[in-house]
Amino acid sequence: MSFRLQQTGLKIIATTLTAAVLCGSVACLKKTASEDSVQASKREELAIDVKRVERKDVRRVIDITGTLLPNEEVVVASEIDGPVEKVFADLGDQVRKGQLLVKISGREFQIGVERELAALHQALARLGLGEENEELKSDQEAAEVRRAAAQMFEAEQKHRRAEELFEQGLVSKENRDEMESRFKSARANYDSALHTVQTLKAEVRQHRAAMLLARKKLQDTEIRAPFDGAVRERMVAIGQFLKVQAPVISLVQTHPLKLRAEVPEKAVPAIREGQEVGVTVDAFIGRTFTGKISRVSPAVSQQTRSLTVEAIISNDQNLLKPGFFAKTKVISNETEAVVSVPGQTILNFFGVNKVFVVENGKIRERVLKLGDRFGDDVEVLEGLKGGELIASSELSRMENDLPVRVKR
Repeated sequence: MSFRLQQTGLKIIATTLTAAVLCGSVACLKKTASEDSVQASKREELAIDVKRVERKDVRRVIDITGTLLPNEEVVVASEIDGPVEKVFADLGDQVRKGQLLVKISGREFQIGVERELAALHQALARLGLGEENEELKSDQEAAEVRRAAAQMFEAEQKHRRAEELFEQGLVSKENRDEMESRFKSARANYDSALHTVQTLKAEVRQHRAAMLLARKKLQDTEIRAPFDGAVRERMVAIGQFLKVQAPVISLVQTHPLKLRAEVPEKAVPAIREGQEVGVTVDAFIGRTFTGKISRVSPAVSQQTRSLTVEAIISNDQNLLKPGFFAKTKVISNETEAVVSVPGQTILNFFGVNKVFVVENGKIRERVLKLGDRFGDDVEVLEGLKGGELIASSELSRMENDLPVRVKR
């Protein structure tokens, strides 16, 4: 019995000690929480710099990509048959408009010109003309017509005289009829002479046309550059016999160049002819070439939902080459008001962009949806309205409800 009393006493003591420990722990927890609360309430305000969110008028810059093309490109071909006599240009040569590229033998064509010229002079001589381009003022000026007109006038005078003498009974009827017949014959000869002159004039025009054609063929033996440019490819050799339309020289115009690019559908309203563009290429890092939009397609492609535009790019130093891949910036002609913040005030955390707004002396996080960049500023599409104060320093220490003080 004495042993049981001792066990009971030990249990009471153990229970009392456990309760005391638990009470002490709770008291300690309450004390710690209270101390933390006091410390939190006594945090000093963090001194920070701020920027005011602004609305500003901007011109949007549209980034597009495209390809540089020759402003003009042509494969010069032969217009006549004949052997190549000489070649004056080769791959990479710069040529001027009208410069001789290839010479085809012209001996046969020179003979053709001389033959047609001789035939023309024969026809002119029959009209009483000597110069190649001389013209009759009227058909009556032709020598043959003048001679026939004189004979007709003489026959007419004799016929009238015979009529008068016949009425007076001084000549016979046979004599009068003979004069009348001679007059009709002379008039017929005059009409025939006029017809002959008209035929000769037609022959002159025909020979002139044939001569012009012969001269053109002779001129076509010299193949010349149709514009200023550079030789992309030479396709003939000396002695090669060319047929009509045989390719001779591939020529490209490299100053200026033409940029062709695709503009996304959403940027179409901002594109206009005459807008300035800046072009960069990988071959010249850090250098921008300028130009202007020259053509805009009237329709958006149904497949790509983009608009084709062309721009003329200055290339007076011939640094740019056709085929270059080009990155282009198009500056809109129209301005619009946007909300923007300095890029340095934005904190990116796992792809989320945020700024820290100062409200009633405390920090409030704002998640932003960003738009275009304008220099050092970034457009804000969602998250700010304009006029707010945002922290521009101590960003790594920012958190919600942090008390702050704006530096003066």
